[in-house]
Amino acid sequence: MIKELKQLYELKRLGKKPGEIRLAADNWKNDFQRLVAILLSARTTDEITIKSCEKLFRRYPNAEKLYRANPKDIEHLIKSVNFYRNKTKSLLKLSKVLIEKYNGKVPKNFDLLIQLPGVGRKTANVFLASCGKDAIGVDTHLNYISRKLGWTKNTKPEKIEEDLKKIFPKKYWKMINPIAVRFGKTYTNKKIKDKLLEKIKKIK
Repeated sequence: MIKELKQLYELKRLGKKPGEIRLAADNWKNDFQRLVAILLSARTTDEITIKSCEKLFRRYPNAEKLYRANPKDIEHLIKSVNFYRNKTKSLLKLSKVLIEKYNGKVPKNFDLLIQLPGVGRKTANVFLASCGKDAIGVDTHLNYISRKLGWTKNTKPEKIEEDLKKIFPKKYWKMINPIAVRFGKTYTNKKIKDKLLEKIKKIK
């Protein structure tokens, strides 16, 4: 565990800092906006997601207003994100459920979150971690880094999540994904990234 914590902190040291790079989950006015941004970021860069969300939230800042929106208008506002038509359908369904079951608020409970339209395991965990809860969202960055550093031999996100929870104390869980993502975004050149990960792997 001590070795892995040292490796985690080295990833953090080498990656860009929160003030230098904004992730999709960062700096929104409310939990609804945070969840929507994370949902829209699937298969889309954070930079594109953030710009699309800023346009979307200027017009529809909460579940009540988004639920009443014209689907074509939503599609136009988020057309830069991948699968924007399917995501538009998910947003409308999501807003409806939040209004009808949760008074427009987003539940901060994993089992309830994954029942929401468009919200899978990764989205739920990234949302909870961004709210300060003990959760690990396994995305492509964390998947890749975890295997390179020998934290896991698995490729399925759920299995990787289980392995990481066995290695790291609970108080560190919410840090792991943001650190991995910032490291991954700092080193986009695969050769440079892999060289650094090899050095980090040797930390004892």
